[in-house]
Amino acid sequence: MEYEVKLEIFEGPLDLLLHLIHKNEVDIFDIPIATITDQYLEYIDMMKALNINIAADFLVMASTLTHIKSKMLLPGLKDDEEEDPMVELTQPLLEYMQFREAAEGLSERELLERDVFIRRSPVDMQDQLKGEESPLDVTLFQLMDAFKRIIEQELPGAKIEVHLEKWTINDKMEAIMTHLKEHGAAFFHEVFSKDRTISEFVVTFLALLELAHQGLIAVFQPTHTSDIQLIPQFDKAGEDGDDNR
Repeated sequence: MEYEVKLEIFEGPLDLLLHLIHKNEVDIFDIPIATITDQYLEYIDMMKALNINIAADFLVMASTLTHIKSKMLLPGLKDDEEEDPMVELTQPLLEYMQFREAAEGLSERELLERDVFIRRSPVDMQDQLKGEESPLDVTLFQLMDAFKRIIEQELPGAKIEVHLEKWTINDKMEAIMTHLKEHGAAFFHEVFSKDRTISEFVVTFLALLELAHQGLIAVFQPTHTSDIQLIPQFDKAGEDGDDNR
């Protein structure tokens, strides 16, 4: 049985490129196109392996990167009469960065006006996020990175693929929410602590993505170097514990 994650992915191909540029700590005007292209295609392959619905513009960008990479390998490219093929990439990236910075500036101003632009503990965050819309503060690509690290650590050499055999997405969603109800919050790696096979790891990850997509959990990272944390949104989950009592 196959499962396709019907996520409304707010990140696009330019977000993935900026993620890779930041991850590789390179300048936007000095992008190692071969490395970035290969890594970009690896993310696409991983999304396909997880049956995550991929928007067409991700594939268009993959084609663009491959085209630029091939042109950069051609001899005599530095002819002054020929336009640098990297302009095709850097120009939209710069424009998108300006757009994102403007959007983030507006978001920060709204947070300041609401007096919630404060670093809080997980418990404080749980209270703060209750009843509010749950943005995916951690991007899909950061979650994929974290998941890949767990697989490499726990099951080195395992191939990521979806096989729904013993476990279902709903089973794992319930298990994650039960864990969060008992503990109030959890680190990303903790929800995989009982998993033993690649299939189980993958189903748990898909369940986590589905919970985030439905707004049943908030996913955030206090600092760039800290572990990803999960906070339940029981009001959105329609928790009927009180009704059943």
